[in-house]
Amino acid sequence: MTHKIFGVIGWKNSGKTTLMANLLEEFTGRGYIVSAIKHAHHRFDIDHPGRDSYKFREAGARQVALVSPKRWALMHELRGEDKPEFAEILAHIGPCDLVLVEGYKGGPFPKIEARSLRSLTREPLSGDDENIVAIASDEETDTGALPGFDVNDIAGVADFIAGHLGLMKK
Repeated sequence: MTHKIFGVIGWKNSGKTTLMANLLEEFTGRGYIVSAIKHAHHRFDIDHPGRDSYKFREAGARQVALVSPKRWALMHELRGEDKPEFAEILAHIGPCDLVLVEGYKGGPFPKIEARSLRSLTREPLSGDDENIVAIASDEETDTGALPGFDVNDIAGVADFIAGHLGLMKK
């Protein structure tokens, strides 16, 4: 299965997560089926001590699936294995119209770079990555030859992404 993938990257506090959430809402509102992948640099846990699933993981389970009438989740403990490559994670994504990815700065897919006055690091990423195809910012910024968007112009950013990927109108 081939997925249409588009990424949102940027430095810490650049507005990546807000842009992702807004794009997810915009695309689903347009009728697209959208999946999301988030790359985290820090340790995270979606499970908590005292829960049955936590006890299963602590007891040594490699994978634990949580299933309810509303959703399901699969947790995979690496237990010393290397972090999986992006393609391996993507293989777990089911059929959809679009996969939006937050992070994976070096990923081999088109990306928009989020920039913000709030970000402590302001060095542009676009000069080092030919897969960055646009810039979204909360300030006037030099985008070079790349298209630039106000980070609040979600419809405009979504239109650009849809056009760039050749998404069919819904």
